[in-house]
Parts: sequence; C-alpha cells; structure tokens
Amino acid sequence: MLTERQLNILYLIIQTYTSTGVPVGSKTLMKEGIKASSATIRNDMSVLEEFGLIEKNHSSSGRVPSVKGYRFYVDYLLKPSTVSQGELSVIKQSFGQEFQAIDDIIEQSAKILSELTSYTAFSLGPEVKERRLTGFRMVPLNNQQLMAIIVTDKGNVESQVFTIPQGVSSEDIEKMIKIINDKLVGEPLLTVYHKLRTEIPMILQKYFQTPTGMMSLFDNILGQAFEERVFVGGKMNLLDFDILTDVSEFKSMYSLMNNQEQVASLIVPPTDQIAIRIGNELENELLEKMSLITASYEVPGHGKGTIALLGPTSMSYSKMFGLVDAFRNELSHELTDYYRSLDSSSIM
Repeated sequence: MLTERQLNILYLIIQTYTSTGVPVGSKTLMKEGIKASSATIRNDMSVLEEFGLIEKNHSSSGRVPSVKGYRFYVDYLLKPSTVSQGELSVIKQSFGQEFQAIDDIIEQSAKILSELTSYTAFSLGPEVKERRLTGFRMVPLNNQQLMAIIVTDKGNVESQVFTIPQGVSSEDIEKMIKIINDKLVGEPLLTVYHKLRTEIPMILQKYFQTPTGMMSLFDNILGQAFEERVFVGGKMNLLDFDILTDVSEFKSMYSLMNNQEQVASLIVPPTDQIAIRIGNELENELLEKMSLITASYEVPGHGKGTIALLGPTSMSYSKMFGLVDAFRNELSHELTDYYRSLDSSSIM
C-alpha cells in the first residue's frame, strides 16, 4: 500500500519525466513541492522501485517511470489537461476549408492531429454500414481495362481500374451495369452485401455462361465500397523518438502502417471512452516501447468513427488525453455539419 507522499512522488516523477525527458532525482522533487528531506524522498523512491513503478537510470542518480508505473499512473493518477484556446483555434482553422467528400475530412483530421502532437495519428470515419449505394458507372478504357466508379450518399466516391477477365464480352459488361443499377443502386450497403451473397449469384447463373468469373468481378468492383479506410498522419514521426533501433524494425513499422487491416484492428477502441494501451498491451512486439490512445466519436444518425494516437511510452498522457478528447468532439461537429449540408442540398 503506497502512502500519499509516495503517490505524489510517483505522480511528479511521471509528470516531470514526460515533460522534460530527464531522469528525476530527489532535489527536483523537493523543488516541485514534496515536503520531505532528500533522504526521506530517496527512501520513498526505493519503495516505488520495489513495486516496479519506477526504474533507476544507469546514466544518473535519477529515476524514470517503468511501463508498470505508466499503467498505474493512467489508471489512478491521470488528470487530463485542459486544451488551450490556441490549440482549439488551430484545430478549428485546420477544418475551416471546403471539403468534397467525407474521406477528405477524415484524412485531414489525421494530418491535423499528428501535427499538433508530433506523434503518429490515425483516423477512421463513421461506420460503413450506415452508407447507401447511390450511383454506379463503368467507363471502358481500352479492350482490356475499365474503370468502375462507385458513389455513396455520404459523399464518398471510389474509382478503380479493373482488367476485364477473359471471356467477358462488352455485352456482358452492359448486363452487369444493368443488374447493379436495377438491383443494388439505392440500397444500403449492408443490403448490397447481403444481395451479393444471395440474390446476385442466382441472377448471374441465369444470364451468364461463366457466372463464377462474373461473380468474382462483382466482388472485386463492389468490395471497395465496404472498405473502412484508415488514414494515417505523421507516419515518420516515430523516427524522432529513438524507438526503432534498426533498419529491420523500420521496415516492419512501415509495412504495418500501410496494412489497412492490421491498422484498423490495432486502433479499434475497447470502449466508447478514451482508452490508453501501453507496451505489451498492444500485443505487437514492434510496439513494446509505445503507447496508443484511442477514442471513438459519434456523428448522430451516421454511426461512430475512431481517432488514435501512437507515440512513445514517455508521452505526456495528461496533455494527450485532453487533446484527443477535445479533438474528437471537434471532428464530430465538423462531420455533423458536413452531413447536414448534404441533406440540405439533397432537399433543394
């Protein structure tokens, strides 16, 4: 059981170290307000060390927090900082531009958050299941390729170039366009997904000599409409903290950052509240010296999204917690206003 003074010492060690990066000694703690002698403070630090909450830095007499100490601090001692008016103004001004699609706002949010913190930021938009397929076009590029353009009612436009499978004729492509427009356009994406697994294969069996090839083309073209794209801001910021020690780790990190499925799995928040995972809690050997702050946000009527921040375990948790909380609220307001503008334009 820790005494109140020992808790205060732990709190100040973590606050000071995350702000300065300098190991903390007894004299510093006395200056910070611990009312005890150097000897008494050193005894208390020894107790904290025995509990595994702090560690002795080999290059000095000061102590630094351990991963266990950071966890204890986050669970019991963390006091979120209030975001300054200057930082709020920067966030608002960064969002104060014309956006053409939801993904533009989500991408910009990752960039803003990474620039504000100097860490790596992730942003995932409102849940894809809330979207509806509102438009579909195919544009032939040559005899072997075509471009498919998919539009949803949430301002998302996806285009992708596909190679036409052997044996698929221009008449087949025209039939495909008609089936998609007749059976799928106007439907929620969850319904589209369901029909691709039930009704569409039966239709293809009836109209095409090679239904398997056409089903594969359907899946490839419409599959992108269901992708939840995670945008990453400040991918290279982690290089500034000496976390990655060799070229192989850098390559592995770069590969991770470019793997949408892995990143999406990593940043899924365990609760609706702001969550902080530290070190091995991230269940990835590459991230053992890092911490991840995740937070969900809600856009009324349009689902939930996620923002996340990845940095060293020595990040300033109180400052980052307060900033992430303020940021998710601002992003929610920005997306709510954008959806409102879409609804207004559709009425007009």
